[in-house]
Amino acid sequence: MTLTERKNAFISLGNFISQFVDKTPLKKEHIPYNELFFEGFLHQMKLAEEHNGWFTRENIQFALKSWSEALTESNLNQWISKYTIENRNPKTVAIIMAGNIPLVGFHDFLSVLITGHRVLVKQSSKDKQLLPFLAKYLEHSAPGFKGKINFTNETLENFDAIIATGSDNTARYFDYYFKTKPHIIRKNRNSVAILTGNESEEQLIALGEDIFRYYGLGCRNVSKLYVPKEYNFDQFYKAVYPWHHLVDKQKYANNYDYNKAVYLMSEFDFLDNGFFMLKEDKNLSSPIATCFFEYYNSLEEVKHKIEKESGSIQCVVAQGFSKREIAHGKTQQPQLWEYADNKDTVDFLLKI
Repeated sequence: MTLTERKNAFISLGNFISQFVDKTPLKKEHIPYNELFFEGFLHQMKLAEEHNGWFTRENIQFALKSWSEALTESNLNQWISKYTIENRNPKTVAIIMAGNIPLVGFHDFLSVLITGHRVLVKQSSKDKQLLPFLAKYLEHSAPGFKGKINFTNETLENFDAIIATGSDNTARYFDYYFKTKPHIIRKNRNSVAILTGNESEEQLIALGEDIFRYYGLGCRNVSKLYVPKEYNFDQFYKAVYPWHHLVDKQKYANNYDYNKAVYLMSEFDFLDNGFFMLKEDKNLSSPIATCFFEYYNSLEEVKHKIEKESGSIQCVVAQGFSKREIAHGKTQQPQLWEYADNKDTVDFLLKI
């Protein structure tokens, strides 16, 4: 397959996915192979929701919307134009995927195939329904992909390089087990937001998206706030209140109740608005239904802390703080050229 053929296949996949982003999926007449795949993908969405209580229909559709908007001709061209992607001897690249949010490993999957390699996917048991079906659509619309996409539940064998995502503990295992192979090993990361007290209501409302989307389970979710001394959280709590419906979800409510009970029994100081807690804590990773915060005396102090913790931070939400900051409300909408852990996956794949 040529690069153009591979690119066009993913554009077609993006068009197919675009039918499922609204509350009521809309079947479009011009989408190829809809008669074979439309109803089937609806069924896979239903299965994903039933299999994993965190994968609500809303969050599945949010993930699909993000990918349908990313897989356009202009985005794909802008992404791959900085590389020299030639037809070369393809390698088999294994991917061990996380399962914390729907289709969390799709960017690695896309990167391997767009660079002309074969992909061997080992999915998390928490997210096994959506990607194999989309892969079938991809193979049907671009037969050149047949034989280049494989999924396995077994021990990975016969591969040339690997991209693996897991916890800090599993990453140590990955580092040892795959030390003889070219690899990208991703560990736990969290995202932070820098507040100054001068944020607009719109910015604070948007920040709620960064905190609560996917119940806060993603590495791009904000789990820690840096705020100035004497910061008043009233406006913040008012802005994020539209997310109070999360406490109606049993899994979220269970975590909220449990963590609140732990804080109360431990006599920790924390703020609570009935569905979400704020706790002063130096750690970056906060539990579900909680966001940690830390006071600062100056922005320079915060810059020093973030630089020190850079290996554990995925996104920094701020305005006028640094060149690598992300606007409020945008952490869950990365561009194709914004890589996890700032590790250029395509560059890695072109060098194996």
